[in-house]
Amino acid sequence: MMELIMNVPMMLVLTVGAYLLGVWVRKKSGLALLHPFIISIPVIISVLKVMDIPCSFYMESNAMIDFLLGPCVVSLGLVLYDNREVILKNLAGIASSVVVGSIVGVASVFLLCRLFGLSDMFLLSLEPKSVTTPIAMDVSEVIGGNPSLTAVSVVLCGFVGAVLGPLVIKISGVRSSVAKGLGMGCASHGLGTARAIEMGAVEGAVSGLSIALMGLVTAVVVPLFNHLFI
Repeated sequence: MMELIMNVPMMLVLTVGAYLLGVWVRKKSGLALLHPFIISIPVIISVLKVMDIPCSFYMESNAMIDFLLGPCVVSLGLVLYDNREVILKNLAGIASSVVVGSIVGVASVFLLCRLFGLSDMFLLSLEPKSVTTPIAMDVSEVIGGNPSLTAVSVVLCGFVGAVLGPLVIKISGVRSSVAKGLGMGCASHGLGTARAIEMGAVEGAVSGLSIALMGLVTAVVVPLFNHLFI
């Protein structure tokens, strides 16, 4: 029985099936909170636990999906190219917004950690929360944080931004497509960009660009901030 389940095709079916289930639940419920991401994770974990399938085997079996993430990210270059005129026209504003966004993101973590009396380990782990996972984990490891805790905070940050970001933008009265994309990309990286693409082509292009810029700027801002204030 286990031989029929513990194989690469079945693990891929589990991953894709769990995500499609999440999409179906969100469409049926109409609730933005029920993001496919938040639905698929418990489903996959439950199946692995019940069937006693090692997490390492599941991860190895989904190497194909991990590989496809690369071309998916590169494909954002096409969206950037299609909207190059808008991006070039607003390049100064985009660059300055990313720098300010990075500083505010790091400073807010510092203030909240100090307010609630959290240790420096939590502070160093949470500082890179607003950049994509690989960069955030590398930054966290270099400055002495816990990469695993950093990864969790990045995922939660992305989820909250993807779900609540459009609502916050609407309440704030932001109408600029460039500003919307910047907000989603700077605050919630990959998941936010996926949501921004649904909002519009310009929003998706700017959000994708802000992921890269945010990673570069944060990698510089975090060590500098810690040197000055910790």
